[in-house]
Amino acid sequence: MTLVDSHCHLNRLDLTGFDNQLDKVINHARDQGVRHMLSVCVDLVEYPVLCQLADTYSDISISVGVHPDNEPDADTVEPDAAMLIELANSHPACVAIGETGLDYYRVDSAEGQDKQRHRFREHIRAAIATSKPLIIHTRQAAEDTLAVMREENAAEIGGVMHCFTEDLSIALRAIDMNFYISISGIVTFKNAAQVHEVAQKIPLDRLLIETDSPYLAPVPFRGKPNYPAHVREVALKVSELRQLSFEEIAAQTTENFQRCFRIRPDSITRI
Repeated sequence: MTLVDSHCHLNRLDLTGFDNQLDKVINHARDQGVRHMLSVCVDLVEYPVLCQLADTYSDISISVGVHPDNEPDADTVEPDAAMLIELANSHPACVAIGETGLDYYRVDSAEGQDKQRHRFREHIRAAIATSKPLIIHTRQAAEDTLAVMREENAAEIGGVMHCFTEDLSIALRAIDMNFYISISGIVTFKNAAQVHEVAQKIPLDRLLIETDSPYLAPVPFRGKPNYPAHVREVALKVSELRQLSFEEIAAQTTENFQRCFRIRPDSITRI
């Protein structure tokens, strides 16, 4: 049995419960059957740290990108496609562009939303140029997210809509554009009916699972720090919703991850 955490932030984990040792977190995940983790970049300042993680652990892949909420500061600059292309090609463990997308939750000004859309376009162009899939975040901006994806031909490269919380119709439209749908620990929440429906009804060969750790810990860890090992709880809930075996969900989501991110099977199972 093999599980993959298709979206986590290893450099942001709370390590206090693991003697401040990432090794123990990684081994805890392995003990739960997790054979690969994709540690996702949300700020270019952290990209060198992710590269070091990938150099240290053979079962970790990484991405490069800037979250739509992040603002440039003294240590970073607004990324353009050329910069993202250079960074993505600088390390063999970089398998994706993102986390990118649109998040209007805290941004209601036209100027702020325009900036997000511009940044998103640059990421899509970098993904197409590098032949690396996109990791897309969308919050209170689903229609604009799909519109930018369509205008920039994101279907040409595809990728994943991560931590998906939109309705089934949005999921199916994204799938029609060559994207996978990733389900997080939110699926274990009792009131997450919309996520439950998506997890039940999308094509099985377009389903991924993730933790988004250290955020959004699933039941029974809700309210506590989240870790890649907890992707097991996501798989268990999805198997319950779809009335399929845990082993079938684990195998299919691992195969989907390999296909989405162009990762060889032997890169998944080696430790």
